[in-house]
Amino acid sequence: MLHFSKLTAATFAFGSLLVGIANAETVLRSADTHPDGYPTVEAVKYMGELIKQRTDGRYSVEVYHSAQLGEEKDTIEQTQTGVIDLNRVSMGPFNGIVPETAVPSLPYMFRSVEQMRHVMDGPIGDEILKAFEAHDLIGLAFYDSGARSFYNTKKDIASITDMKGMKFRVIQSDVFVDMVNALGANATPMAYGEVYSALQTGVIDGAENNWPSFESAKHYEVAKHYTMDQHQIVPEVLVMAKASWDKLSPEDQAIVRQAAKDSVVKMRELWDAQEKKSRDIVEKAGVKVSEIDKQPLIDAMKPVYDKYLSTPALKDLATRIQATK
Repeated sequence: MLHFSKLTAATFAFGSLLVGIANAETVLRSADTHPDGYPTVEAVKYMGELIKQRTDGRYSVEVYHSAQLGEEKDTIEQTQTGVIDLNRVSMGPFNGIVPETAVPSLPYMFRSVEQMRHVMDGPIGDEILKAFEAHDLIGLAFYDSGARSFYNTKKDIASITDMKGMKFRVIQSDVFVDMVNALGANATPMAYGEVYSALQTGVIDGAENNWPSFESAKHYEVAKHYTMDQHQIVPEVLVMAKASWDKLSPEDQAIVRQAAKDSVVKMRELWDAQEKKSRDIVEKAGVKVSEIDKQPLIDAMKPVYDKYLSTPALKDLATRIQATK
């Protein structure tokens, strides 16, 4: 009887261990440079909740926000090698790695946020996501980063001629420099942290960014003219390490892919709310918002497109994006 009890207890303990192993939770590490609470961070958290629920707790996601795992260039390399499982990254840093990502990054490629979402949610977006696979990454979904527009300390800009000779701060990017110069203005690359004082002292006449950045950086305190030209509507991308992806069963891969797609809806809800809040703040502070006929600005981009759409495949991709309603 004693032997039977010991055997029964041992068998039960071993069985419990097997169940525990079978139900063990695998935590997927996800990187983001944005702070906690930012729409992209919250969207990936939401995706993690969906994954945990749909895999019965076998997988979950932990988001390392605020660049805890490094800046975007570093985290891309870590994701390619499988050190990081998931990564939310701006499109720009991928331009030199995945050529197809350069096309949505070009100025005035999208006519509106609505058109951008329609393009990136459809076959063209799937095609661009597929292109990541050749670089040890699995493209899962596209998030928003808003529409960038010009703002300045001098005047309302009603047409492209009003921009002639004005000095605009841009990020340190050849595309941005070429865009501003093509519009007849003077591009001034400058660190983000220097923009407020440069606007205040007249070193530059203006800059460009989305509503949340314009508001949170307090640039609206010194730049009271905001022109809704929406020259850059660049998506952000959520990718997974191919090494991590390959460890998943086909069923779990389908769950992760669907959870990523579902998180896009959450991200856009949060982003749209943040944009409205930021715009309300700056307009109440006296910023004048003006519209502009975009077509002359779009027409001025021909030399920029000629420079960066360097292959027939990229030109074709651009044509198809612009033809999408």
